[in-house]
Amino acid sequence: MRVITGIAKGRRLETLEGLDVRPTTDKVKEAIFSAIQFDLFDSCVLDLFAGTGQLGIEALSRGARSAVFTDNSRKAVEVIKRNLEKTEFTSKSTVLNMNGIDFASTTSNKFDFIFLDPPYNKGILQEILPILPNILEENGKIICEYEKNLDLPEEIDGLMLKNVRKYGKIKISVYCKAGKDE
Repeated sequence: MRVITGIAKGRRLETLEGLDVRPTTDKVKEAIFSAIQFDLFDSCVLDLFAGTGQLGIEALSRGARSAVFTDNSRKAVEVIKRNLEKTEFTSKSTVLNMNGIDFASTTSNKFDFIFLDPPYNKGILQEILPILPNILEENGKIICEYEKNLDLPEEIDGLMLKNVRKYGKIKISVYCKAGKDE
C-alpha cells in the first residue's frame, strides 16, 4: 500500500493485520481521487473508520489543508500516526481513537470531503449517513466504500446520491447535499 501521487508520492504505508482489514486498492483509490482531484486543494477532510489512514493521507498528499482521522481501534490509531509520520503530515492532522458515529454526532467542525469505509455488513453506513449533512460544507462530498450487495438510497436526509461505481467486490458512491452538483 502506497501514496499514489502528490507530495508524498510513492511512500509506503503500514497496514493492519487481520481478516477484518481490507485496505482500499490502488485502482479504487485512483478512481476516487481522479473524480475529486480538482476540488481537494485547501480542503478539510474527514476520514471516518480510517483504518490505516490511507484515504486521508492521499488527500493531504494531493493538497488538502487538513485531515481528521477517527478509528475505534487503538492499533489502527497507532498505525495512522506512524503513517502520518512517514508522510510528514502529522502537523496537518488530528487522530482520534473513537467511534466514527460518535465523532460525527458531536463535532462542530465542517468538512469538504468525508471518506467512509466502515466495517461491512453491520449497517453502519445507513446509521451514519443521516448525521453527516450537519458536518458537510455546502459544496462538500461524501465518498462511501462498501460491499457490492448493499444498495444505498438515492436520497437520505438532505443528501443526494450522485454517482455509484462498482469495482469487483466493492462499490463507491458519492453523496452531495441536495441540489448541489457532483
